[in-house]
Amino acid sequence: MSTELTGSQILVEALQAENVKHIFGYPGGSVLYIYDALHQQTGIEHILVRHEQAAVHAADAYSRSSNDVGVCLVTSGPGLTNAVTGIATAYYDSIPMVIISGQVPTSMIGQDAFQECDAVGITRPCVKHNFLVKDVRQLASTIKKAFHIAKTGRPGPVLIDIPKDVSNAKCKFEYPATVEMRSYNPVVKGHSGQIRKALQYLLNAERPVIYTGGGVILSNAAPELNRLVDALGFPCVNTLMGLGGCRASSPNYIGMPGMHGMYEANMAMQNADVIIAIGARFDDRVIGNPKHFGSVSRKVIHVDVDPSSISKRVRADVPIVGDVKDVLIDMLAQLAEMSERVEPAKVAKWWQQIKEWKKVDGLAYDRNSELVKPQYVIETLHRLTKGDAYITSDVGQHQMFAAQFYPFDEPRRWINSGGLGTMGVGIPYAMGVKKRYPDAEVCCITGEGSVQMCIQELSTCLQYDLPIKILSLNNRYLGMVRQWQELDYDKRYSHSYMDALPDFVKLAEAYGHVGMRIEKSSDVEGALREALALKDRLVFMDFQTDQTENVFPMVQAGKGLSEMLLRSDVAAMNQAMLTGE
Repeated sequence: MSTELTGSQILVEALQAENVKHIFGYPGGSVLYIYDALHQQTGIEHILVRHEQAAVHAADAYSRSSNDVGVCLVTSGPGLTNAVTGIATAYYDSIPMVIISGQVPTSMIGQDAFQECDAVGITRPCVKHNFLVKDVRQLASTIKKAFHIAKTGRPGPVLIDIPKDVSNAKCKFEYPATVEMRSYNPVVKGHSGQIRKALQYLLNAERPVIYTGGGVILSNAAPELNRLVDALGFPCVNTLMGLGGCRASSPNYIGMPGMHGMYEANMAMQNADVIIAIGARFDDRVIGNPKHFGSVSRKVIHVDVDPSSISKRVRADVPIVGDVKDVLIDMLAQLAEMSERVEPAKVAKWWQQIKEWKKVDGLAYDRNSELVKPQYVIETLHRLTKGDAYITSDVGQHQMFAAQFYPFDEPRRWINSGGLGTMGVGIPYAMGVKKRYPDAEVCCITGEGSVQMCIQELSTCLQYDLPIKILSLNNRYLGMVRQWQELDYDKRYSHSYMDALPDFVKLAEAYGHVGMRIEKSSDVEGALREALALKDRLVFMDFQTDQTENVFPMVQAGKGLSEMLLRSDVAAMNQAMLTGE
């Protein structure tokens, strides 16, 4: 016989049924019944953040690193609006999450009540779906639907807005075993005929490229992708969101494409005669100007679970709608049964061309500099961690340096904001990962600009014993803004200089952590070794990096992939300006 429970108790029971172990949140008036119910149970641990934005970011990273559905809890009004940046961040990167927000009592909705806001209306553009639960009898089924929608098809965040009176009303509780929604049935299996056609294009290609993105990570398809890459022997590129999909140590992996991608990866993408895009969307940061990209005659195969992403920016000759993992499983099975085989000689000339492009060494930097080079910090971290750490990053130059100089052999080890490009995610991302994997090495790579946006979460790290390692590549500038201003705005550095920075060592110590300041290149390795040895302490490393260092290669706005700007190009331009040539 069903038992009568309050809405808050129903919520807790439903979350436990969904195997939720952690919730990141911040209390307020409209969610106090929910917090009271959480207080009376032991199955779910609540992590009290210091700002609602951090709650969503932490839940987001919890999901990115594990494939679990991250969960966060915020109050109404400013609690919800503070969470919107985190919700949008997850939405643009297709991260499965459930956000629970409190709302004023149903009788007061639309009355401009204290801390009332239209949560459904505000979040509608940046969620996969949202619900306002006005009847406690609908709460259990709504939660079931929310988790189902969040993690199926193209994943994404789902909001459940619960009025205060609903959280206290009672009804009989019975959690649905399954969920059926007539209007929501995402396609999972790819069309077998289209898969066969794609394989025929690939086997006949002379200049093929396997182009993969975040969809490979989200569908847990890295094993299948690597089997396909190995079987075909074709060059493969991973986007920023797809790093770790194809293992970086593979001889077929040629790097990350895009605005700050590898020279050989961009040139291969631009000159390929057949491209298979797997869980990627040809976005502006990957292909540059789509008109330039489309000027080359080629066949495009596009695999994606979201049909609206196919042919959105680049027309697909062979569209395949389906879950990436399922499509790759079927593709591998068909490949094994086909009489045609890959002919290495057919692509030998292509591989020789790629080797020539590699000689350009677009990632070259001054390795003999006495100043701390950000690239050297990342390379040293990779060597000392043996590539086995979870790396979270904020957004800016440090993010690109991390993507370029910390190769990933496994998926879900690289946690960063791609689509929205949200500064401030680094520390809360590291918190979410560390909570999910308490024994793992979790390092946050950030900058002195980004880190101050959620630096209050150092307090959360102390309270919940989250000994992450923070590497701040401090160049006293908003580095990426400064780089653009240098190259595109005739060196007019408008408001990109950070001239009132705190003493980060003292600040870290004030929060109860270990602080280090590193000013010389020769001290980098020693500092990192010392920090990594402090297994039970959060360490904030303030690296005073070269202020003039830029990220190269760089595809400037409006340019095509083959129009990359290299370090040597900028040096030549600067020399010409000095000599008046």
